[in-house]
Amino acid sequence: MTTLRIILADDHPFILLGLRSTLAIRTGVAVVGQAHTPAALIALLQSMPCDVLVIDLSMPEPAGTLEDGLGLVQCIRRDWPALRVVVATAQTDLDVLRALVSDDAVSVFSKADPLDELAQAIARSAAGVRYLGRSVVAALGPVPDDGNAPAFAPESQLSGCQSEILRRLVCGESIGEIAVALGCHRRTVTRQKRAAMERLGVATDPDLLAHVRAHGMPCLESDQPA
Repeated sequence: MTTLRIILADDHPFILLGLRSTLAIRTGVAVVGQAHTPAALIALLQSMPCDVLVIDLSMPEPAGTLEDGLGLVQCIRRDWPALRVVVATAQTDLDVLRALVSDDAVSVFSKADPLDELAQAIARSAAGVRYLGRSVVAALGPVPDDGNAPAFAPESQLSGCQSEILRRLVCGESIGEIAVALGCHRRTVTRQKRAAMERLGVATDPDLLAHVRAHGMPCLESDQPA
């Protein structure tokens, strides 16, 4: 089993300690470095290979020579295009969140959410799947007043089959009943349900049902096969 190399970046020592402690009990990951400032992080990335960077969005540079926030993330993505990035943030500004999730290689979870989301975000990022924490999905969910932005981030859009499966699940149908109704195998229903959950950024059935009930059905992909 390949061990994922992780670099942590946050200007708060206690948060770094919490992140590191959370990952210490996980198998298959190893923290290979940590940084408190943008300059220290860039120097670390130049000298230490890693697979996933976990970075705080607000990490000011004391000398003022480097920007933090979205600009720093974009700079890192430009200079290390193969690196997967997980942003841990307390940011609620929708424009900033939308800018972050516009990059498929950037996962985002909120510091207000349980730290167990960190391991999920790292695992999915390393597998090439963007992860959005439940608070981030909730923040991006409502359609803004101008009506121009999508109700959900791009990865939360579901195929027609996935949307129908979720609708039936919320209405109380079992996997077997859905398979009969749709004329497919139970495994197909389970696979489509799992794919829908990944797109919505939820990990359990209760979270899935709560998400759909709170935000309604996600928009569909246009004419995409299931």
